[in-house]
Amino acid sequence: MAQQQQEISEERTPVEFVDDTRDCEARENAHRERGTARPITVVGNPVLHKECKDVTSFDDELASLIDDMFASQRAAEGVGLAANQIGVDLKVFVYDCMDDDGVRHVGAVCNPVLDELPAERRSLDDSNEGCLSVPGAYESLARPDYAVVRGQDAQGKPIAVEGTGYFARCLQHETDHLYGYLYIDRLSKRERKDALRQMAEGTPRYETVPNT
Repeated sequence: MAQQQQEISEERTPVEFVDDTRDCEARENAHRERGTARPITVVGNPVLHKECKDVTSFDDELASLIDDMFASQRAAEGVGLAANQIGVDLKVFVYDCMDDDGVRHVGAVCNPVLDELPAERRSLDDSNEGCLSVPGAYESLARPDYAVVRGQDAQGKPIAVEGTGYFARCLQHETDHLYGYLYIDRLSKRERKDALRQMAEGTPRYETVPNT
């Protein structure tokens, strides 16, 4: 994501929300220093337009990918990044994002699934949204201002992450990526056309993969 479901069951095994606000700078630095920044794939690249494969091996290769994703996210000045945005067909995303209260959140989620919110929690926020895979384009998009995503951490442990405001938008945006959706797919035809025009008229500030 550029700077700027599953129904809740009473029988589901409780998963404690992770505290992703501790030692953010140290954790992000460690990932980034181990990783290597990779070019960003952009709209039109086939890997962005299909559901990614589940993560099944929680090993050193996955840990290395997550390091590279943090490095790539920082190089592109993003707040969230899905694996297919650097050409990898796996359900994992990373984030380094502030919420509306100025609290920083840093983490990684494998095999994410968004909770379906009850009606009383579905308060929509129609702020602008952008995407590293649609460089230079921003459009207003209504999304719930609260989100819960459930998945696994890099070791395969079940986790849940909750977010409000801008961070909630980030969690929804990155989960969408892993199921083959870009934010522009949720826009009207006119708005999507305008976003693609913005992208065509601009120059990415980071390295991208040319579509061939």
